[in-house]
Amino acid sequence: MPKAQETAVYTHGHHESVLRSHTWRTAANSAAYLLDVLEPRMRILDIGCGPGTITADLAEIVPDGRVTGVDRAPGVLEQARATAAARGLANVDFAVADVHALDYPDDTFCVVHAHQVLQHVGDPVRALREMRRVTRPGGFIAVRDADYAAMTWYPAVPGLDDWLDLYERVARANGGEPDAGRRLAAWARAASLGDVTATSSTWTFATPEERAWWSGLWADRTVASDYAGRAVRGGHATAEGLRAVAEAWRDWGRREDGWFAVLHGEVLCRKDA
Repeated sequence: MPKAQETAVYTHGHHESVLRSHTWRTAANSAAYLLDVLEPRMRILDIGCGPGTITADLAEIVPDGRVTGVDRAPGVLEQARATAAARGLANVDFAVADVHALDYPDDTFCVVHAHQVLQHVGDPVRALREMRRVTRPGGFIAVRDADYAAMTWYPAVPGLDDWLDLYERVARANGGEPDAGRRLAAWARAASLGDVTATSSTWTFATPEERAWWSGLWADRTVASDYAGRAVRGGHATAEGLRAVAEAWRDWGRREDGWFAVLHGEVLCRKDA
């Protein structure tokens, strides 16, 4: 197996404002493109599982199978284990792993899934090849990533353009690609995955409750998460500038006509039998 390598830094970290978003994610709102191929006895690897909400959903969908959730951050796996335990799931386990060098034999899993992972790795093609290696012949590799440059919103609140420009600069300085969604199909072909189905889907935040939640977590993330520290240490922003961006988020969240859409690219690849 290839050796693990630290090729990128996870831009967001695991501050409460980040986990507020991650724990909202479900198989229904974040992996719908995958669900039709799942069968009760499948063995699934969920890469970058974070707090485990999608992982737990997948485990419920394959009650006679097993789901393994892996993440680079040991601390967040404790929350993932608690999520599974609270739901009474016995067919799920968790481990620390690096997508560039997975500690599993060839042809182990029926499905290998990664949500919002490839935007944060330094070599997404290598990661996809490694995902393919541990997938059984006839199994599926499923990947979904947001595309920051394709995010769109209304109204044009001053400051959110600054947020987008800043986020993309910080993410790229950390070795990632924030506009990963549009690149997934090309990366899959470069990884020689074959039989690639490329789709897209969105998250939309438009109700007063959705606007308050989405704007609040991004405002808090902008000033209090690991991302904030990296933005300042990397010379991309000042603390004052971050506070201005956070206020722009809160301003947008108060707008009665506020609307925000997050575009995601998706690929579902079947490994040759």
